[in-house]
Amino acid sequence: MNDLTDEKQRQEEFPWQRATFHTDYNGVLAKYKVMSCLENSRGDSLLDLACGDGLMTEMFTRHFQRVVGVDASSKHVAEARKRLPTAEFHECLIEDFETDEKFDSVFLLDILEHVIDPIAVLKKAASFLSDNGVLIAHVPNCQAINRRLNVIMGSLTSCEELSPFDINVVGHRRSYDLKSLASEFEASGLEVKSTGGIFYKILSTPQMDWFLKEGLWEEGGHGWGRTGAEKEKDWKAEFCRASYELGKENPGDCNIIFVCATLK
Repeated sequence: MNDLTDEKQRQEEFPWQRATFHTDYNGVLAKYKVMSCLENSRGDSLLDLACGDGLMTEMFTRHFQRVVGVDASSKHVAEARKRLPTAEFHECLIEDFETDEKFDSVFLLDILEHVIDPIAVLKKAASFLSDNGVLIAHVPNCQAINRRLNVIMGSLTSCEELSPFDINVVGHRRSYDLKSLASEFEASGLEVKSTGGIFYKILSTPQMDWFLKEGLWEEGGHGWGRTGAEKEKDWKAEFCRASYELGKENPGDCNIIFVCATLK
């Protein structure tokens, strides 16, 4: 494994938090990421590796009897503890986390793109699985529709390119598609059970956030094909639900891709 001496300090320096950047879209995406996890998880105990500010961890506590969160950022852990004062959180790198406890579900949500050695992290996460447990990892999809549009437009040189926001605010080191994500699980000695996508995303994250805030959800007229539709329907919620359902049918086009795996 590469030297981790300066890695925790590096993680302290990134300002991004799910609950403070692009809040409308990231709130919606968090909801559907949690939904996808619950559709694929197992058992009553969860280890949330890189729990961040605890926004999704809080949602998970409604569905698991035991939830443990780990994050390298002291700022993130402080926010998570504020959100869930009775929950158990550990401030350390995943690579440094130690416990004899085994978990039915282990989540690595939006972290493999950050770490020095993703295969080492996958192996470490797998070491906390119960015999019948499941390991679920989410990563941003470099082949999402909005990124492919950006390449054609000329605002990205390739789908794999990391933007200044990716590098300097979020702290990404690499990009993934479904094939490369699954291959790292296989290289880690895990058995891939399923893959998929979460949320069909046609615009960039800040554009999606603006769209959810400013879209003509109430008026819209014929632009939404609403003739004869129920007047009281929550069209913003329906758009988000439809984007999640369409994403299941077209995983390679989604904002987020995932792999579910077990021990061999």
